[in-house]
Parts: sequence; structure tokens; C-alpha cells
Amino acid sequence: MAKSINEIQDEVIEEFELFENWLERYQLLVDYAKELKKNPLPEADKNDRNKIDGCQSIVWFTCELKDGKLMMKGDADAVLVKGIVALLLHVLNDHTPEEIIKADLYFIERIGLREHLSPTRSNGIAAMLKQIKLYALAYQAK
Repeated sequence: MAKSINEIQDEVIEEFELFENWLERYQLLVDYAKELKKNPLPEADKNDRNKIDGCQSIVWFTCELKDGKLMMKGDADAVLVKGIVALLLHVLNDHTPEEIIKADLYFIERIGLREHLSPTRSNGIAAMLKQIKLYALAYQAK
């Protein structure tokens, strides 16, 4: 059985708690960024239509519904942001639109991500989450 969003969030929190300082946690985000290479966003999808407004870096997301679950891909032009994209996809991919809409994404605060990023990067996370929720709402309505 697939893990719930909360189960995945709890695993992420535990993983980040293994590291004492933020230098090591940033490295963990860089490691997450490498995960995007396993299921890369095609170059053709790196366009204005898929670009997320409100991010300091250039960020792209695509989304489709497969077997009732959202399957997203993403990428960014900065390694740290790629890691954030990969982390969000890790937590939210392969869940139903309803699960994503109802999700309380507490892991972002619990791992200290917002407090250790610049305000513009934090705004970027909010913009990415908003887009993911919009995808979920759009697919739920279909």
C-alpha cells in the first residue's frame, strides 16, 4: 500500500533531523536534486506555460493525472531550488487531487526550511505549493 502524505512528511522530518547543521541539510537538498535526473522534465516542457511565477530562480512544473493520481515533474535552474522541487515532488507525487488539496504540509516548517532560506526563496516555495494545489483543484474538477 502506498504511503500517505503524512507518512512521507514524517520520514522527511526524520531524515533532516539526522543532520545537526544546515550545511549538511543543504547537502541533503542537493542530493534530492539528483533524484530529478531519474524522471527528468523534458526540455520541451521548460517553457513559459510551465514556469512558476513568484520564484527567484526559474522553476517549471508539469502535471498529469494517471490512475486517479497526480504525477508531476519539475526542474529549476539552481541546484538548491532543484532540491526543493524534488522534495515537494517526493512528498506529493502519486497522490489523489483530494489528498493533495487536504494535505497539511507541516514538514516545511518542521525541517526549518523557511527559516533557513531567503525571503524570496520562501516565497518561491509558496508559489510552487500554490501551483501544485491549483493542479489538484483542476484535476479534481474534471
